[in-house]
Amino acid sequence: MVQQAKRSATTVGAILASARQLFIERGFAAVSIDDIAAGAGIAKGGLYHHFRAKHDVFEAVLDAVQAELAAELGTRIQRIEGHRSPHTIATNLRIYLEAATQEGLRQLILVDGPVVLGWERWRGIDDRHFMVSIRTGLVAIMPAGTPPTEIEAATRLIAGAVAEAALACGAAPDPVAAVHLHCRLLETMLCGLQQHGAGSHPD
Repeated sequence: MVQQAKRSATTVGAILASARQLFIERGFAAVSIDDIAAGAGIAKGGLYHHFRAKHDVFEAVLDAVQAELAAELGTRIQRIEGHRSPHTIATNLRIYLEAATQEGLRQLILVDGPVVLGWERWRGIDDRHFMVSIRTGLVAIMPAGTPPTEIEAATRLIAGAVAEAALACGAAPDPVAAVHLHCRLLETMLCGLQQHGAGSHPD
């Protein structure tokens, strides 16, 4: 039983590794189930034993990629506890923008993701991984006693800004300069949230 579970996990890992490489290199539409199975070194029937359709493979790949980015972001944000700096948080969010400058990852996460899975399922993956890290960072810098509803609103505001910034950076003629610019503007937004919260206004 244990050996069977190990073999199954190994097969799934090979399928996802093959699919990830192909989706990044070619995009979802240009990849077939046969391509994925061949890359994994298995028969097409073996792939269907674990996944019902190409969409399901894609969702698993996207979830894994988002989990990796979120884990790195979460690790960085945990390090700033006690160092409540919008600059540090904006710098850490840079990893998401830099990922978007890699053409294959941008296609996978920001272009194919919402189209293939639909907005709700794509947003669910984003919420599960990325939003948690942003929320953690905002709790660290926003004024003590900020209502949870304001924390949630600010989280969605920053997440939306980062997603739009990622698209802009990926399409920019000079991606490095674009990442730098958007990180600086994100820092300005975070400074405002740190000083005034989400629902207060300066005098």
